[in-house]
Amino acid sequence: MPAAAKEKKLDVPRPSSSVLLISPQNQVLLLQRVKQSSSFPSAHVFPGGNVSAFHDGEAPAADSPLRHEDSEVYRMAAIRETFEESGILLARNNGFGRLIEVPEAEREAGRKAVHADQIPFEKWLAQKGGRADLDGLIPFTRWVTPTNVPRRFTTQMYLYFLPTSKSASGVNDALAEAAESEAEVRIPTPTTDGGKEHTTARFLPASAWCRLAQEGRLIMFPPQFFLLHLVAQYLDGLDAPSAYGSLSRAPLERAELEARRKRLFEFVKSGSPAWTDMCISPGPVPLSKKREDGRSVMGLHRPGLELEQAGLKREGCKDYFVLTAFSKEGPRNLAVITREEALQAGAKL
Repeated sequence: MPAAAKEKKLDVPRPSSSVLLISPQNQVLLLQRVKQSSSFPSAHVFPGGNVSAFHDGEAPAADSPLRHEDSEVYRMAAIRETFEESGILLARNNGFGRLIEVPEAEREAGRKAVHADQIPFEKWLAQKGGRADLDGLIPFTRWVTPTNVPRRFTTQMYLYFLPTSKSASGVNDALAEAAESEAEVRIPTPTTDGGKEHTTARFLPASAWCRLAQEGRLIMFPPQFFLLHLVAQYLDGLDAPSAYGSLSRAPLERAELEARRKRLFEFVKSGSPAWTDMCISPGPVPLSKKREDGRSVMGLHRPGLELEQAGLKREGCKDYFVLTAFSKEGPRNLAVITREEALQAGAKL
């Protein structure tokens, strides 16, 4: 058999989006996927999913550099998937610009109709007098699935701040515009999609999610754990990387909530490259010696095979690495370490 015939054909990364949805008390929403899921079975994930041409528009072609860039198509997918999976509608009223409120019965009927492709999401929103809050999404890294995984994705991650009281003024202009009207907006309690794709939907502090993953009480993959680790340092006021907090905490004053959001927003815009522009394809780093705890060191510095082959000047994260032990159920014993700690652990960088 010719050598070329033996080569395994790589799966083309599917365009997808995910949202780190920040609650009025600066907690993060995670959903638990069903055991039968073809992607991340039983894992806790951010709301999100594949781009749909029917709802979101055509994604750039597989060989186009724009396939790995933030765009309106990815943003629409992020907002639609968040609605389908949690019932929370990241959309604004056409008249007043405030977050739109839809009665529960209409909202639930809309989730089912959109999920079943019975009506385009944008058309359903227009019927309710709203528009997707595309400007409220803040890009926060892109992740390209490594080539050793059968199903691959190019996933644009976003942050979205739900209003604390009047608004998260000072965080970004899109939210600040509605400052005087947000106080009356009621944010629905997140609910599952009835077990189609998810079994639980819950807001917790980012640090609490990290602690649950470290204790083995839930399954979480490196991208979600890493981003939650970063968010926890700002929203939960933690200095030590391992100082993950309890499952609950006393409510904070609005001024403190917004101050923490502002620090996170400034962090996301910082760096070289900035976290908004970073593209990460995680993969194991060679070690000079096997770790005693059996964990692998996952590098975050590569942008992904497709981007490298196209000569695109995108970069990943060079300052941090993720430790993880892979089991049949999924990643376990996760931790984030610095470049210096990786070198001390025997990583050959």
